[in-house]
Amino acid sequence: MGFLADFWSAVWGDVTSRVSPSPVAALVPLAVVFVALAVPTLWHAVRHAVTIVHEAGHALVAVLLGRRVSGIRLHSDTSGLTTHAGDTRRLPLALVAFAGYPAAGVLGLGAAFALGDGWAYGVLWAFVAVLLLVLVQIRNVYGFVVMVVALGALGWVAWAAPLAWAVGVAYGLVWLLLLGAVRAVVELSRTRRRPGGGGSDADNLARLTRVPAGAWVGLFWLVTVACAVAGAWLIVGPLGLG
Repeated sequence: MGFLADFWSAVWGDVTSRVSPSPVAALVPLAVVFVALAVPTLWHAVRHAVTIVHEAGHALVAVLLGRRVSGIRLHSDTSGLTTHAGDTRRLPLALVAFAGYPAAGVLGLGAAFALGDGWAYGVLWAFVAVLLLVLVQIRNVYGFVVMVVALGALGWVAWAAPLAWAVGVAYGLVWLLLLGAVRAVVELSRTRRRPGGGGSDADNLARLTRVPAGAWVGLFWLVTVACAVAGAWLIVGPLGLG
């Protein structure tokens, strides 16, 4: 019990401590994220983070609407699947289907607000909490391995990494969510043009609402770009660069 009390006291101390934003801590991770988004091999690796939040978005909205989430699967091609059951009316199903692509941008926007106020450690521990919540819903081996590796790495950064590294990772993850959400929508648009590319969230929304899938892709794009622009302003503004 003493160890747990000390652990929670240390975590709470981190969560409630502020770190003064600096241009280096914010902009160097941005450059790294730009490279990761531009290089296909790196994007394939870091896209798992966007997929995890994407599936968490589906699951969260499903739970809020009273549906029963039976599991989340993550696949090696960076796709994911959240299965849920319950109300079969079109509106709840459409809301769940819509939640995935904006989720990373929305989470990134909230985290950007926290970073702008200096809550870098709070952001890291919030991401750890998200990973824990997703981990308990994972239902395949590959997804479990990905989650354990991600949780272990991020948990170590939040708990033991030097301050500069911890703050840099916090900024890097937020930039990745903000810009990766937009990149994922661009990828969706390209994928839908290929043969057999009609099983996306946008296509599911089209079947549920009779609104063309292209319109949903456009709405995903507008939401994620708006989150990225607003998030960038929240991060850069306190640095005196905007």
